[in-house]
Amino acid sequence: MTSPPKAEGGGTPVVGGEREPGKGPEGGQVEGRSPGRLMWIRFKRDRVGVVSAFVVGFFFLIGLLAPLISKVYGKDPFTVYADERPELFDSAGVPVQPNGGISGEFWFGLEPGNGYDVFTKLIYGIRTSLMISLTVTVAVVLTGIVLGVTAGYLGGKADFAIGRLIDFLLAIPAQLFFIASMPVVVSLFVSPRDETPTYVRVVALIAVQWLLGWMSLGRILRGATLSLREREFIEAARVSGATSERIIRKEILPNVVTPLLVQSTYLLPNFVTAEAALSFLGVGIVEPTPDWGQMFAKASTELVLQNDITYMFFPGVSMIIFVIAFNLLGDSVRDAFDPKSAR
Repeated sequence: MTSPPKAEGGGTPVVGGEREPGKGPEGGQVEGRSPGRLMWIRFKRDRVGVVSAFVVGFFFLIGLLAPLISKVYGKDPFTVYADERPELFDSAGVPVQPNGGISGEFWFGLEPGNGYDVFTKLIYGIRTSLMISLTVTVAVVLTGIVLGVTAGYLGGKADFAIGRLIDFLLAIPAQLFFIASMPVVVSLFVSPRDETPTYVRVVALIAVQWLLGWMSLGRILRGATLSLREREFIEAARVSGATSERIIRKEILPNVVTPLLVQSTYLLPNFVTAEAALSFLGVGIVEPTPDWGQMFAKASTELVLQNDITYMFFPGVSMIIFVIAFNLLGDSVRDAFDPKSAR
């Protein structure tokens, strides 16, 4: 009887033209990789995505550590240096030193008018904007999951009711609704004769953006759930006696992670710019609370435009970098989940 042929180089014997099951080319055990691990490996190979992740993480770290940075820096965003140190300003309230008063003492200069320190105002503004936008994103994701997956899985009257609600809310012009509804929402908590506390404005911003922000994600998750609920593994789970809650939690949700994560990376920068726009228009965060949009509003005043055009540089560049980095991160996450997609 002829002995089985040996593989070249003394490797694993080949029987019938095939290697022994479970063995790799070098005779080692083949290691299985989960979809999450494969996604992570592809993401690490994407230099643009890795750099974008570091940039986004840097912004969140700056926002988180803003009080500590301010303490080490020795200044805060609330001190009115026009009153504390009037020698730094001329009669119009413009910093005497060039480039908005940038110096070793005031790294990003001083704000014309009140004379706030621009550096601390910027890092606290990043903190405010990211806190609001992150809260809105979490609320939108949870609402999209609950309503979108429920509509897709249950179908019937539940799908019809949620679908019509999504259609109705999508028909409302979001930006105009934000501008018109913010004073109304604020007036529910505070009398128009009283000064509005900052926390009320924050709650109103979160509520208004959440109300008209979840529909696109809900519709995407509804469509993904509709395609999943007729699959064989869902039918097998039903036959085995699994409850609807268990099927949704164990079978459907893990399979909608890809669109959920990708859409979330696009939602947050959109909420950042929307929140800044509302503050810019005067219906969001107002002075003295630092905020990205409020800084843009200050930069557009006649006093700043005519005397200190550099004031716009720091908030403008920081927001552009953040939004671009987050969008590139979203593209990289999408490509890591679906390598066949073209950027």
